[in-house]
Amino acid sequence: MKKIHFIAIGGSAMHNLAIALHLKGHKVTGSDDEIFDPACGRLAKYGLLPSAVGWDVTRITSDIDAIVLGMHARADNPELLRAQELGLRIFSYPEYLYEQSKEKKRVVIGGSHGKTTVTAMILHVLRGMGVDCDYMVGAQLDGFEVMVRLSDAPVMIIEGDEYLTSPIDRRPKFHLYHPHIAVINGIAWDHINVFPTFENYVEQFDIFARSIEPNGALLYYEGDEEVRKIALSARPDIALYPYNSNKPDVELQVFGKHNLQNLNAAMNVCALLGISSDKFLEQIKTFKGASRRLELVLSGASTAVYKDFAHSPSKLLATVTAMKEQFPSRTLVAAMELHTFSSLSKEFLSHYRGCMDKADVAIVYFNPHAVEHKKMPSISRELIHEAFGRDDLQVYDNSSLLVADLLSREWKNSNLLWMTSGNFDGVNEKDLAEKII
Repeated sequence: MKKIHFIAIGGSAMHNLAIALHLKGHKVTGSDDEIFDPACGRLAKYGLLPSAVGWDVTRITSDIDAIVLGMHARADNPELLRAQELGLRIFSYPEYLYEQSKEKKRVVIGGSHGKTTVTAMILHVLRGMGVDCDYMVGAQLDGFEVMVRLSDAPVMIIEGDEYLTSPIDRRPKFHLYHPHIAVINGIAWDHINVFPTFENYVEQFDIFARSIEPNGALLYYEGDEEVRKIALSARPDIALYPYNSNKPDVELQVFGKHNLQNLNAAMNVCALLGISSDKFLEQIKTFKGASRRLELVLSGASTAVYKDFAHSPSKLLATVTAMKEQFPSRTLVAAMELHTFSSLSKEFLSHYRGCMDKADVAIVYFNPHAVEHKKMPSISRELIHEAFGRDDLQVYDNSSLLVADLLSREWKNSNLLWMTSGNFDGVNEKDLAEKII
């Protein structure tokens, strides 16, 4: 048993890693200056919720075996400074995952979009086939208690995020995992607050490909030109496995071309893990999707409400297109929130042009206070309207007014697609869906 302290334990990945280590028998403590649900409730369930909110240097003692530092903390965090002063071992969560998986076969799923769903599909199939594995995935999955598992399993499946590792380590997370099997599922510029040019962003995936273990494998989506370039310039010892978005001859519970691309990526990974395509397809028929990835909130006779994590231009386009193709005869009302650093940037907004054109009604929401909180230049409704390039675009900066207008609509033979990496300033999508249906 080791004593492990989490600085910024309330993060999505952080609190799941904390629970995983607790379940493994370690003594886990943590702190944070804010903890929201579901992290708050889940930490409380396992007795890991800090007794008080905020940082407290008295929690940092010399008998701590490891500090796990979350991205939410700052470089001048008092607990971090105290840990450095005491010479304690400090890990980011990707560093700690690597430490825990050094003796395992590591499968890392990278890409600007689809990586959560690809990871979820692989885990769904492996569980159905009775294959033991560890994992880290970025969404809650049906049948999985936590989003991180650490055990004695010989294989670990890791969702490889390209965002920064920690406030004191500016490397992308997926550079630290050194996979034996790597996936690049597509590249579309994101995180411009960290990667200021498209070329700089693409370079991170090239570095990821070069981090593959000797004689490893790279699975790549051949329909993406940038991904194809990286694959074709890979080291000669790396085995290359291109895949596409072909539809298999089975009934699926997920839809959209992007999910077919995700499925083909997952099927190729499972093949390298010894699972035939026939067995994969038999298992994937029962896959209902990952949380907030074209997830059905509620449906009625002629109306359905779906929610999705889509926030970048490529994700937005793929999700809106999938919804319209799946329900061509229904009016599609698509509402998205500008919430991330990239989406709220004046320089980046023009990349959204045309992304919502397939929706019958297109709505964009932003919270001016979120822009201010991120210390970014202010944006206006007029600027957003111009950026999306759609004359009838509806732009809101008040979520209460947005909800009121949605509830005043006639919803017969219509669907609502609710897209955000935030929460539309506190809107409960389940309550909204019940009122609409």
